[in-house]
Amino acid sequence: MDTAANAAPPLAQCPPERWAALRGVLTDIDDTLTHDARLEPAAADALAALQAARVPVLAVTGRSLGWCREVAAAWPVAGALVALVAENGAVALWREGRRWRTVYTEPQARRRAHARRLAACAAAVCRQVPGARLARDSAGRETDIAFDHAEHAQLGAAAIDRVVALMHGHGLQASVSSIHVNGWIGTQNKLSGAAWMLRHRLGADLMAEPRRWVYVGDSTNDELMFERLPFTVGVANLLRFAGRLRHWPSYLAAGERGRGFAEVALALLAARPQARGAGA
Repeated sequence: MDTAANAAPPLAQCPPERWAALRGVLTDIDDTLTHDARLEPAAADALAALQAARVPVLAVTGRSLGWCREVAAAWPVAGALVALVAENGAVALWREGRRWRTVYTEPQARRRAHARRLAACAAAVCRQVPGARLARDSAGRETDIAFDHAEHAQLGAAAIDRVVALMHGHGLQASVSSIHVNGWIGTQNKLSGAAWMLRHRLGADLMAEPRRWVYVGDSTNDELMFERLPFTVGVANLLRFAGRLRHWPSYLAAGERGRGFAEVALALLAARPQARGAGA
């Protein structure tokens, strides 16, 4: 659309009462907190500030479990996260003391059966889509497959559409993030994964009290969250996907990636009672 930048109003227009009603933050990782897979300083500072204010933050990503264990779990501010939900809602991990605990939505026997179907689909994509390459974090994936389209390899729009179609043809769900095309078997997704882990870790019911959480994302694989949750924010680089978005977030941050996430954290913290009292 010609007015893509106006499809979501600026975050600065969000009324203070929406921030004041929040309990916590849900967020994507790639190109929302990170740039080129590295946590941006603005996002790190924002996560630390949220942790200091005891605001729970749950990360929900299409990244592999292995990547989350090796990369995200090593962040200095990883302890600020209630949990990381990986592989689009199928598995989660969180810190317990000096160790990280991992839980799955499906039993091991079912995951093994799904793995055979996923491998067959991946082989078909590699045969039928020129230039298609499995994502570099594929060795750490346990419940899905992912093809690189913008991280270490490039796939055009037509090739991405072909990968998605092949995944659907093999009975997989599929989504396109800022870097990968992900495919998996089952009904799990970012929304179900977030609801599952909030209930498991905090005893919170996301769908009963959705206005108590804000979601921050950057790409088309965040559309379900944009569609189903009442308070969502896109970082500014979401506009790269303007031509493919069907569901826009409630608001659009002025900054890209970590700077956009930091805008969310700053506004939320400013609306909390202790912040208002300190400024009185």
